[in-house]
Amino acid sequence: MEFFHAPNIDWMGKAKYFATLSACLLIIGGVAAFMHNGLHYGIDFKGGAMVIVRFSSAPPISQIRAALDAAGLKNNEVTSSSDISNANSKNDVMIRVEQGSEGEDALNAAKATIVSALEKNFGAPSSSNPDFNSVVTTDLANYLTRRDPLVLGTAAGDRYTQVAQALIDARDKNHGGIVADFSELSNVSGVTPAVIDALKSGYSLNRFSITESQVVGPTVGAQLRRQAILATLYALAGMLIYVAIRFEWIYGAAAVIAVFHDVLITLGFFCLFYNKFEISLTVIAALLTLVGYSMNDTIVIFDRVRENLRLMRREKLSVIINRSINQTLSRTILTSGLTFLTVFLLFVFGGQVLRSFSFAMVVGVVVGTYSSFGIAAPIVVIWNKWRGQGVTAPVASSADKRAERRLAEARR
Repeated sequence: MEFFHAPNIDWMGKAKYFATLSACLLIIGGVAAFMHNGLHYGIDFKGGAMVIVRFSSAPPISQIRAALDAAGLKNNEVTSSSDISNANSKNDVMIRVEQGSEGEDALNAAKATIVSALEKNFGAPSSSNPDFNSVVTTDLANYLTRRDPLVLGTAAGDRYTQVAQALIDARDKNHGGIVADFSELSNVSGVTPAVIDALKSGYSLNRFSITESQVVGPTVGAQLRRQAILATLYALAGMLIYVAIRFEWIYGAAAVIAVFHDVLITLGFFCLFYNKFEISLTVIAALLTLVGYSMNDTIVIFDRVRENLRLMRREKLSVIINRSINQTLSRTILTSGLTFLTVFLLFVFGGQVLRSFSFAMVVGVVVGTYSSFGIAAPIVVIWNKWRGQGVTAPVASSADKRAERRLAEARR
């Protein structure tokens, strides 16, 4: 399948525009990183406690911050966590608290302090009763069995288990995990006014519910950050060695520089949208994926350059590279376009958990595609011009060279 019929675009003539675009993006990302004092690391790397809270109405962000400050959690972050793919999450809030102390007890204590501060300020007026929005099916079934609002007798445990499950399903599926008034449950199958009265007398309704929580120690976070950096560097080094053996070393260096350029620009976008996206383990996975994706795209072009060098020995290297890029243009547009479409849909509908991952992929696929012909290929041309090899450049692999030497020795 071809999108373009015999394209004849002077890509090397436009290299200065790609270089200018990359320089602008790198400068903008660098300025954003300087203004925010670096990247926005998630709890995976910083360590601390993270809680996602769902409120029954629009979350009072300023009041939540004040409540956490009053509870002694000064270094906190409170951000909206709504997700357009999940209508129930429109009132979700993500709370992060850094925790310098080691140990699971200290981290759980920080999480408990968050919950306590929220309950104190946003809990139900009659806080002596347990919160219905946090109750599980077993506890609710046991409570209903004891109260027996349907007058079924002591042997009706199974029936109350069914009613409790129906109530929990209605809370979680129909009301997004938050019930603001018990009358909202009156239409649930098997629920009678007597059951509603029993719920009112035994449970309270907090304005919020904890939907997700996570704690990570600071030492573990530092180790993860160091291992993530090493994993990225090892991937770049391994690809440099592979491409240097497969082609000439300058091709490997150009490919690695282009991939490094892709990673830097992607991280720059994370700095630019500092309050929206954070660096987590899933983002590191996305960056490593981009390293492989961009490298593969570059190798496809370099492989075509190597083939054309054997057929066009009298042509300038820039002409050969232009033709090679044009010959692979349909393939590049097809694969990159489909990949971009996939990660873009993941970004829109993938949910909050995958939002940073898909953001890195969206930015990285675009940057990685144009860097293959806008950054890597011009580096090879510039290097060969500087070495005085602008007409044709040797691109045989080390194995090819060894084979040629053996053949020459045999002929002698």
